[in-house]
Order: sequence, then C-alpha cells, then structure tokens
Amino acid sequence: MTPLIIGGIEIAPGETKKIQLEMPPLYTATRMSIPVHVQRGKRAGPVMFVSAAIHGDELNGIEIISRLLKSKSLANLRGTLIAVPMVNVYGVLNQSRYMPDRRDLNRSFPGSKKGSLAGIVADLFLQEIVSKCDVGIDLHTGAIHRSNLPQIRANLDDEQTMEMARAFGVPVLLNSNLRDGSLRQAASDLGVNILLYEAGQALRYDEFSIRAGVKGIINVMRSLSMLSARRTKNDSIQRFVARQSGWIRAQESGFVNHIAQLGDHVLKGAPLATIADPYGTPLTTVLSPAEGVVIGKQNIPLAQEGEAMYHIAYFHTPDSVAEHVELLQDNLSPVPPTFDET
Repeated sequence: MTPLIIGGIEIAPGETKKIQLEMPPLYTATRMSIPVHVQRGKRAGPVMFVSAAIHGDELNGIEIISRLLKSKSLANLRGTLIAVPMVNVYGVLNQSRYMPDRRDLNRSFPGSKKGSLAGIVADLFLQEIVSKCDVGIDLHTGAIHRSNLPQIRANLDDEQTMEMARAFGVPVLLNSNLRDGSLRQAASDLGVNILLYEAGQALRYDEFSIRAGVKGIINVMRSLSMLSARRTKNDSIQRFVARQSGWIRAQESGFVNHIAQLGDHVLKGAPLATIADPYGTPLTTVLSPAEGVVIGKQNIPLAQEGEAMYHIAYFHTPDSVAEHVELLQDNLSPVPPTFDET
C-alpha cells in the first residue's frame, strides 16, 4: 500500500491515528489545529475523506462523523478513511459561518500558503487531506434560520460521482454546477470526486439528518468495497435527480405563517406561506411557481421583501419523490422504547 503521511506523521496499514494539523495562530498567539482522524485498513482500497464544518456554524456534520467513527461497520475497513470533523475550527468556536478574516472558506480554494487566512487554511486542507484521497464527502447544513431536506449535491454527469450519489441512499439528488473557489471545484481539478451532503440547519442538530448522513456515508463506503456488503439488500428508497431548482422570494415584508414544509410535494400555484402586517392583516400569499418538492425553507417567522423563503426542486415525478422522502423518514425513525408493564 502507498505510504500515507499527513502533517508529517506516517500512518501505516492497519493503524488508526489522531493528528492535529496546525493552523495560523490567533492574535494572542494561541495555537490552533484541525483535528484529523485517520483509520487505515490492513487491506488495500480507496482513500476517502469525510469533512464537516467548512462553514463553522454547520454543526450536524460534526455529530455525523462522531457517530461514524463509533460504528462497528468500520472494523473490517479496506483502504483508508480520513475524517475531519471541523475544518473551520475558528468558525465553530465563534458559532460563525466565516473565518476570522470574514471570508467564506468554501469560496477560498485552492488557497495559497502566502494568501489570506482563509486561503492558508484552504491550501492546508487541500494539500494535506484532499490531494491524498480518491473520493470525498463534504457535510453541510442550511444557513442560519434555514433548513435543508437531506439531499446530495454533486456533478451527476460524472459516472463515478453518480454511482456514489445513488449509493448514499437519500431520494433527492441535485445536479449542481461547480463553483469557483469551492472545495468541490478544487478537488475536481485534482481528480477527486466529491459528494456534498446538505441536511438540517445551522447551529442545530437534526436527528433525521444525522441518521441519514451516517447511513449514507456507510452506504457509499460499501459501494466502493471499503466495507463489507450487507447480507440482505432491502433498499426500497428510489433516487430522483433534479437538474433545476429555485428559491421563492417574499413579495412583501412582514410576519410569516408557513403552510408548506420540507419534503412536501407542491403544485403550481399552491400556497406556500402567508405574509401579514403586525396587526395580522394579510399582505400576500407566497405561491409555488411550478410543481416540485420543497428541499429548503426559511424557519424564522419574519420576512423582508426579496428574501429567499422556499427552495423548490423540480422533478418529472415530484409526487413520487415526496413519497420516498416519507419512506426514508420512516426507515430512520428511532424505534420507540418498550416498557414491561408487569
């Protein structure tokens, strides 16, 4: 197997190591580091990274990685798993999406050793982690006060990426163009295919999103033969690809009563929400411009004119998508406890 060295530390086949990638210090000269968990199987296989909190207020992924590393499924790992629960450590500490220099880390790739603070961290992550991998999964949530339905965003025109996206196991697959400065763009330039998992909202844990994320990562690892295949295959969740989506914006400023919820199948012209003034007088009804499925929504009951309120994905069979979203929720619901009444 090819030698693997991260942060100057070599990880041999069969070894598991926790590594601290040193980042630039803060004003007080306090040293900080990116935590990296590396687990190598004794047998050869793909090298995959899983990263979270590139946006520091997106916390779901941290818990997903925590549960993944505790999974018994990793006992017979082939290849290598590199788990990075916090990329933007500064942002996590400050409950902020951004870096201390007010830059978006996910718009700062590929970065530079002599660039901005965000650029330095981007370069560090790209060189020490991404460049040493074959594939990756980057974990995200919606922005503050906005929730995303569990979904995969990726370049679905790439055959391997599509196979990984389908293996993940959520119904909604959104074909997403690469953005300049993003991790996906920089990784693509290195030949590393990435899935972006979007689920939940900033600064909150969402149990459904977390469960779907853990299961999805394990599914992808099985599809890559990094983990043993399941003995029985009973996958009843269909995958649906959306190549178009759009945000519906508020036509008025006011107080919001939401009608549509995440995962809902909405028809063209269907009411999504109402907006009223402080006295409760209706100002407008937000309508769906086309038939689709709600994959993102604003949570706060306030809206400014022009503010994005609902993210709608457009499918050929949106009613089927909604059905399989409900099926996924049922499959991932925790089993209720049983009580002995005797």
